[in-house]
Amino acid sequence: MILNMGPQHPSTHGVLRVILRLDGETVIDLDCDIGYLHRGMEKIAEHRLYPMIAPYWDRLDYIAAVSNGLLWVETVEQMMRLEVPPRAHYIRTVLTELNRISSHLLWLATHGLDIGSFTVLLWALREREEILKIFERQFGARLTCHAWRIGGMPNDTYDGFTEDVTQFVDNFPHRLAEYETLLSENRIWLGRTVGIGVITAEDAIAIGLSGPALRGSGVAWDIRKSRPYAAYADMEFDVPVGENGDTYDRYLVRLEEMRQSRLIVQQALKKMPDGPVNAKVPKIIKPPVGDYYHSIEGPKGEIGCYLVSDGSSRPARMRVRPPCLINLQALRQMCLGHLVADVVAIIGTLDIVLG
Repeated sequence: MILNMGPQHPSTHGVLRVILRLDGETVIDLDCDIGYLHRGMEKIAEHRLYPMIAPYWDRLDYIAAVSNGLLWVETVEQMMRLEVPPRAHYIRTVLTELNRISSHLLWLATHGLDIGSFTVLLWALREREEILKIFERQFGARLTCHAWRIGGMPNDTYDGFTEDVTQFVDNFPHRLAEYETLLSENRIWLGRTVGIGVITAEDAIAIGLSGPALRGSGVAWDIRKSRPYAAYADMEFDVPVGENGDTYDRYLVRLEEMRQSRLIVQQALKKMPDGPVNAKVPKIIKPPVGDYYHSIEGPKGEIGCYLVSDGSSRPARMRVRPPCLINLQALRQMCLGHLVADVVAIIGTLDIVLG
């Protein structure tokens, strides 16, 4: 039997269509159709000035807009060899880690709802709302923030920024403990996640997985550690990894990542220097001729930007390396032999967002 799941299905978190071939309720083959939301951003970029491209990056993944925007401005800054002020790097680190926590909280909320835990939806969105309030005060927007500018930031932090962020990170460990009490030893949760969607470290590397999907299989790869950017070289934190590569391990990895993000935010606030938040940037940005690639560790994995400059004020070519698309390549291998109900849990554990 062939079963279509999506593109209008709550568990696919967007317009993903999954075509399942079943033997009874067991998945024997699977294919994905992702072509329901193609907006041609890479081609649009060829007709825009470099500063005008920044807002488009927010919309690649509206849950991780702050991280996506950081990748774009850092790529152009490296092309132009701009020296970004240290204070801007620290502010970027704080807000990017808050964005990581926010993204993981929404993942936990929706993943719990997919599997049948309505309570965690309400609890996780409660904490996420506190982060979105900080974003609204800092950027004037909650989701697609247009947070950064090439060479620094649109403005310094608002009055009370440090107090708001400190209050959140001080209260957050108690909230994380609540999630673990609710889920980590819950028999229903364990039954839906342990041993489900297993992928080995070797297969994860071969497919090109990144982020929690890769680290859940035991591979300690994190760009914040291996190729530090922003102020991460000055931060001390651990890279959590799983052991079994299943849905439960990926859940544990994301919980621990939120703890580590909290520690990074605390360190960045403590070490943040005074000074300007913007470098001197030419009015017309014309990077030297050449090919450039830069990547950062987004909430869902490695986000990459490949740029070709012909020396003009517009890119000759831009190519995006999206984590969700590449992580989705593992879905078939993860789902084979499992039940239809498990497909919902496995899609959730990859934390994909289409647009």
